[in-house]
Amino acid sequence: MNLKLTTHSLKPTSRDTTPVKLVVVTMDTHFASSFNRANAQLKRDFPGLTWSLHAASEYTGNDALIAKCKADIASADIVLCGMLFLEDHFLPILDDLRARRMNCDAMVCMASATEVTQLTRFGQFDMSKPASGPMALLKKLRGGGGKDKPATGGAAQMKMLRRLPQLLRFVPGTAQDVRAYFITLQYWLGGSDDNVLNMVRHLIDRGADGARKSLRGKIKVEAPVDYPEVGVYHPRMAGKFSEDADALPLPAGIPLKGTVGVLLLRSYLLSGNAGHYDGVIAALEAKGLRVIPAFAAGLDSRPAIDEFFIKNDQVCVDAVVSLSGFSLVGGPAYNDAKAAEEVLAKLDVPYVAAHPVEFQTLDQWGGSDRGLLPVESTIMVAIPELDGSTSPIVFGGRPGAAGVTCTGCHHACTFGESKSAQDMHSCPERAMMLAARVSKMVALKRSERKDRNVAIVLFNFPPNAGNIGTAAFLSVFESLWHTLTAMKAQGYQVDMPSSVDKLRDALLYGNAAQHGADANVHALISADDHVKRERWLKEIEAQWGPAPGRQLSNGSSIFVLGKKFGNVLVSVQPSFGYEGDPMRLLFEKGLAPTHAFSAFYRYLREDFKAHAVLHFGTHGALEFMPGKQSGMSGACWPDRLIDDLPNVYLYASNNPSEGAIAKRRSGATLISYLTPPITQAGLYKGLNELKSSLERWRSLEGGNSERIDLAAIIQAQAAELDLVPADPAWDPVIMGATLDQKVKRLGEEMLELEYTLIPHGLHVAGLAPSPAQQVDMLLAMAEANHGTQLERASVEALVAGHSPEAALKAAGLNRNHASLEVLRQLVEPQAHLAVDTEVSAILRALDACYIRPAPGGDILRTPAVLPTGRNIHGFDPFRIPSALAVKDGKVQAQLLIDRHCADGNPLPESIAMVLWGSDNLKNEGAPIAQALALMGAMPRFDSYGRIAGASLIPLEELGRPRIDVIMTLSGIFRDLMPLQIKLLAEAAYLAASADEPLEMNWIRKHALAYQQEHGCNLETASLRVYGNSEGAYGSNVNNLVESSRWEDEGELAETYKRRKGFAYGRTGRAVQQTALLQTALADVQLTYQNLDSVELGVTTVDNYFDTLGGITQAVKMAKGGKTPPVYIGDQTKGNAAVRSLNEQVSIEIRTRMLNPKWYEGMLEHGYEGVRQIETHVTNTMGWSATTGQVQPWIYKQLSETFMLDPTMRDRLAKLNPTASARVANRLIEASERNYWQPDAETLQALRQVSEELEDRLEGVYEGATP
Repeated sequence: MNLKLTTHSLKPTSRDTTPVKLVVVTMDTHFASSFNRANAQLKRDFPGLTWSLHAASEYTGNDALIAKCKADIASADIVLCGMLFLEDHFLPILDDLRARRMNCDAMVCMASATEVTQLTRFGQFDMSKPASGPMALLKKLRGGGGKDKPATGGAAQMKMLRRLPQLLRFVPGTAQDVRAYFITLQYWLGGSDDNVLNMVRHLIDRGADGARKSLRGKIKVEAPVDYPEVGVYHPRMAGKFSEDADALPLPAGIPLKGTVGVLLLRSYLLSGNAGHYDGVIAALEAKGLRVIPAFAAGLDSRPAIDEFFIKNDQVCVDAVVSLSGFSLVGGPAYNDAKAAEEVLAKLDVPYVAAHPVEFQTLDQWGGSDRGLLPVESTIMVAIPELDGSTSPIVFGGRPGAAGVTCTGCHHACTFGESKSAQDMHSCPERAMMLAARVSKMVALKRSERKDRNVAIVLFNFPPNAGNIGTAAFLSVFESLWHTLTAMKAQGYQVDMPSSVDKLRDALLYGNAAQHGADANVHALISADDHVKRERWLKEIEAQWGPAPGRQLSNGSSIFVLGKKFGNVLVSVQPSFGYEGDPMRLLFEKGLAPTHAFSAFYRYLREDFKAHAVLHFGTHGALEFMPGKQSGMSGACWPDRLIDDLPNVYLYASNNPSEGAIAKRRSGATLISYLTPPITQAGLYKGLNELKSSLERWRSLEGGNSERIDLAAIIQAQAAELDLVPADPAWDPVIMGATLDQKVKRLGEEMLELEYTLIPHGLHVAGLAPSPAQQVDMLLAMAEANHGTQLERASVEALVAGHSPEAALKAAGLNRNHASLEVLRQLVEPQAHLAVDTEVSAILRALDACYIRPAPGGDILRTPAVLPTGRNIHGFDPFRIPSALAVKDGKVQAQLLIDRHCADGNPLPESIAMVLWGSDNLKNEGAPIAQALALMGAMPRFDSYGRIAGASLIPLEELGRPRIDVIMTLSGIFRDLMPLQIKLLAEAAYLAASADEPLEMNWIRKHALAYQQEHGCNLETASLRVYGNSEGAYGSNVNNLVESSRWEDEGELAETYKRRKGFAYGRTGRAVQQTALLQTALADVQLTYQNLDSVELGVTTVDNYFDTLGGITQAVKMAKGGKTPPVYIGDQTKGNAAVRSLNEQVSIEIRTRMLNPKWYEGMLEHGYEGVRQIETHVTNTMGWSATTGQVQPWIYKQLSETFMLDPTMRDRLAKLNPTASARVANRLIEASERNYWQPDAETLQALRQVSEELEDRLEGVYEGATP
C-alpha cells in the first residue's frame, strides 16, 4: 500500500492565480505533515492558495494562538473543521465560526460535536436546517443504532460511509452537495498524503465561490483512495502495511520470548505520522518479543483483535498493548466498556493502555509537576480503565521546540531541527520502560508456577511493631494464610506454616530482637553494596544523609524485613521516613524515599528476582511517593521503584479513588476485596437496662405515681451512660410535658444507637461471609438501595437457597407482598456473597490473566461491586456529577442549611466544605453537587452528556442568597477529578462575576471585599477551591497528632494552611494563596464533610480529622480563637442526617468502641483487632486536638473498658503489646492536653497501667515469648 504523495504530470499551462484562503481547525496535529507535503503540489495547482492548520492540542489555553486562529477564520474563504468534540477545543472559536459561516464560500465541519457540525454550509447543503430530502433519506438508511448500539462504530460505519456517495451519485439537486460533504469525510478519514492533497482540491473544486468560483474545474480531483479496514503495520516491512500478519518481520538476532499484540490508530499510519509507534515496536522487539502491530478503521479495535490476535480460534498473543490513547471501543466522543470487556476476557491476557501526550509537547509534560493535562488523564487514562486496562504509561508525543531539553528523566533529550516538528515522536525512556514491563508480564505468563518467585508486601503504618500488616478492613494474616495455601495447591513452591499464628509469629518475631527491629530481618544490605547499586543515590542522600541512613538500619547495613516461605517472600514495606519528624513534610519539595525504601524495591527486583509483587491490602506508601500526579516519567519515584515489576494489588472494593492512584502511579492491577460484614449495633450493658425503663415509662399513664420514681431511675441510668446530666433532678410534677419530651428524645437516641449499622470484625480474603453475615448484609442492602425493611426470616430463607417466592412464604407473607421484587434484586448479590472470589483472582493475576473491571463503591448502595476479585475503577469522570447526584446534592445542601438554622444560627454566609475523591467516585459526585447547590449553581453538560462547565441558577428560582463555599480537596480528588475542579472553580467565578445584589450573592460580596483587601483581580478574589500543591497529599495534621510532636493547636492550624493553601482556579493549576485563604476562612460560619460508607466512621481513619479537623482548627485561628460549628452529613443509610461532630463522635463511640459486639468482633482477629482499637483511640484524640468537640466522658469510658479492666488489659497486651501500650499512653496524653480531667486515682491507675505495658513490651524485645 503506497502512501507517498503521487502527482500527475500536467501540461504546462497558466494557472489561475486567484487568491483563496483555506483554514483547517482540528483536534491535533497528526495531519500537519501531510498538509506540508502536499503544499508544493497545491501551490502549483492553485498559485493563489494560502492555508493554515490550527490544532486544539496547541491553541487550548494559549491566548496568542487562539487569537491567530480567530484572525484566520475571520478572513477564510473555506473553513474545514474536524475532530472537535470537546468544549475546551471548540468554544474558544465557536462564535468566530458562526460569524464567518455566511460570509465564506464554504464551511465543512465533520466528525465533531453537534454545535460544530451543524455549522456546515457546502453549496446548497446546510446542516443547520431540519433534515429533508437526501439527509432524511440518509437517516432512514443509517437506521436507529443510536445510544443502544454505539459499539457498531468502526467497520459498519466505514462501510456505510463508502456506500453513501454511490447512493447519492445520481440524485439531482442538493444531494450532490451532500455527496460532496461525505466524500470530504472519506478523504479525511483516509488521511494519507494523496487523500489530503485531493481533499483540498475537492474543497476548492466544490466550494470556491464568488470571486473564487473561477478556480472550479481547473484541476483533476482523484477519488478518495481506499485503504484496508484492518491490517498490520511495521516500519521495516515492505510497503509498511499488509493484510497478512505473516508478512511482519521478526526481531533480528534475538531468541523469541513471546508475542505482543499492539493496537494502533489507522489515521496516524495513513498520514505517515507513526514515529511514536515505531519507537515502541523497536523497544518491544529489543526484548525478544514478536510484535503484531494491528489497526482497524474508525475507533473500534475489535476487528483488528479478531483478525490478528486470534488464529484458528486460539489466542496467539501473550499480552495486548493499546497505543491509541482511547478506549478499546470508542474514542473521544463515546466508549463501550462492556463490549471491550467481553473481547478482552476472550483473549484473557494482560491489557495495557499506553498513551501519547496529545495536548502538550513532551518537554511541557516532562517539566510539569502535574504530568497529564485534565483532558488527557480523563480520555487516555480514566476511560480506558473502564475497559479493565492496567499500567497506564506515556510512550511519546510531539517534540518541543528545537534546542529545548526535556527534563522528564535522566536522558535529558534535546530536540533538534525538524521539517515535521508537529509529528509524533517516541519518548525513548518511556518506550523502553513500557517494553520492559510488557516483557515481564509475558515472562510471568509463560513461566511455570513452581519456578516463580513472588514477593508479597505488607504495610506497617505508622511504623511500629504493633502495626505490621496494616490494611483497611482486612484481616491481613488470615487472608495471607489462605492465599499461601491456595498458591501451594496450585503448584507454587511454598513452605506453609501450620497456622495463621505461626505465620504471623515467623514474621513478627524470628530474629527481630537480635537486630532491634520491628520484625524478622530477612536480609542485610551493606552500605557499600547500596552505594554501588543505588542509581539515585545523590537525590536520596540530599534528603536523608549518607547511606545507610537511620531508617531500618544498624549503622552499617539496611534491613529488609520479611520472611521467606519457599519461593514466596512475605516482606514489610519500609515507611515514608518522615513519621518521626512530621515537620519535614512542610518542606517536601524534592522529597525522596529513604535509603531503606529504595533499597527494598531494588532487593525485590534484583536480588530476590521476583516475577511479580503482590501488595497486600489498602494501602502502602509506594504510590504516594513524590512524582507527577499522572503520566509518570522516569524521574517520578513510584515509577523508579516499581520499575518493570508486574504489580498486583489487593485493594478494598469501597476505595476506587486511592485504588486509581495505585494503578496510575505504580502500574498496579487491582484485585478488590469485600469490606467487613455489616450488622446493627444493638444495645449492651446499661443501655439495655435503660431501654427497659423507657419501655416501662411509655406503658404508664401520664398521672401514674410510679412515674416519679421511674423518672429518677431513668435519669440515673442515662446519667451513668453520660446521655443526660445528673442534675437538676427530673421531677414529673414540676416538669410535666417537658419531661415527656426529654424521655421521648432519649428513646429516639436509643433507637438510633440500636439500629445504627456497624462493621463487624474484619474481612478475610479466602473465606466467604457466613450465612448469618450474608443475611445482615442483604438486609442492609435492601434498606439502603430500596428503602425497604425486609423480614429477616425471608432473607434467611433466600440465603438458605430458597427462591424469592418461597422466601416470602417462609416469612409468612403472601406471594404478592411488596418485598418480592426486592428479594428478586437480592438473588444475584447473595450468590456472589456466598463464594470467595478473591484468592482465585489473585492467582489469576499472578498467572498474568486479564482481570475483569468493576466499579468501586459502597456495597450497600452499589451491588455492582460484587463479585469482588475484580479490577476496580471509578465512575466515568465525564459523567460526574450524575443527574441523580445533582438531585441528591440539592437535598443534602438544604439539610445542612436547615440543621444549622435549627441550632439557632442565621443562614450561613460562608461554609468550609471538605471534598474527597473516594466519596465522589462512589456516589457519582453527590458532594460536588452539594457544593454547587449551596452556591446556587448547576453542572453544565455538552451534547455528548459530558461535564463541560457550570451555570448559575437564577436567584428567583434559588429562593435564597448564594452561599459562599470554601472547598478544600484531598490530594486524591485533585489527581482524579481535574474536570470537576474546573467545574467548581467556574461556578465560584460565575457567581462572583454575576451582577446581582450583594445581599443575595454572598460569593460576590466576599470576592469584592477580598479584591479590595488583597489588591487582586476578581478572578483571584473568587478562588474558592483549595488543596495541596501538585504531587503532595494530606495536611500533615494527622502525622503531627500521631507523633505527639506538637505544642499547641495553633501549630496544627498553621500546618494545615501551609499544606492546603494552594488555590485551583479555572485553569486547574495550583497557585499558592495562603493569605487569601486566611481571609476567606475568617468569614466561615460552619465546617462540613459527608460520611459516605457504613464501614468508615469519623473515628475509623485519621483522614477525617486531618482534613475536616484541620480546616476547622484553621478557621478557629482565623476567627481569633472561636471554633465554628462542625457538621457531618451521614449518608450511610437511606435517610440522610446532618449531625454535629459532637453527636457523630458520641454515636460512634457508643456503637463501636464501647460496644462488646464491635470490639469482640475485632478481637476475633487478635493482633490486628487490638491495632484497630488503638487507631480509634488516636483518631478520637485527633478530633479533640482539632475541634475540641469530644466530650470528657468518652475518654473516661474508654479507659474503664480497655485499660482499667485487668482482664481486658491482659488480653489486649497478650495479643498486641505495642498497640496496647499506645492505647494507655494516648489516654494519658489526652489528659495532659486537658481534653479530659480524670480524678487523681484514675490518672494514677492509668500511669501504672502504662508502665506495666511498657515493661511487657521491653520483655518482648528482650526475647520473651509473646
